[in-house]
Amino acid sequence: MSAYRPPEPAGPVRVRLPRPGEIVGVVTELVGGARMRVQCEDGKDRLARVPGKIRRRIWVRSGDYVLIKPWSVEGDEKCDIVFRYTKVQSDALRAKGHLKM
Repeated sequence: MSAYRPPEPAGPVRVRLPRPGEIVGVVTELVGGARMRVQCEDGKDRLARVPGKIRRRIWVRSGDYVLIKPWSVEGDEKCDIVFRYTKVQSDALRAKGHLKM
C-alpha cells in the first residue's frame, strides 16, 4: 500500500506575475494583528500588513510566498501584501525562473 499522493495539475498553471512596483517575498515571521515580517527579493526585510479589503479572503502563514507592494512613504521598511501564492503556483514560478529565493 503506497502513501497518498495529491493529483498533479491537469493543465498549465496560471500564475499572477509581479506588476511594476510589486516584489515577491517570503513570510519569515508572524508578528500579530495581520502583520508579518517578509524577506523580499531585493534583499530587504519589511514589515507587511494584509489590507482590510483582502484580509478575510487570504490566510497567510510563515513560509508562504507573497506578492508585496512597498509603501510610498517608508517603502524600505513597510509594505502591503497584494497576493499569496499557493504551493503549486510558487513551484510554477520557480520553474519559469521568476522566483530566485
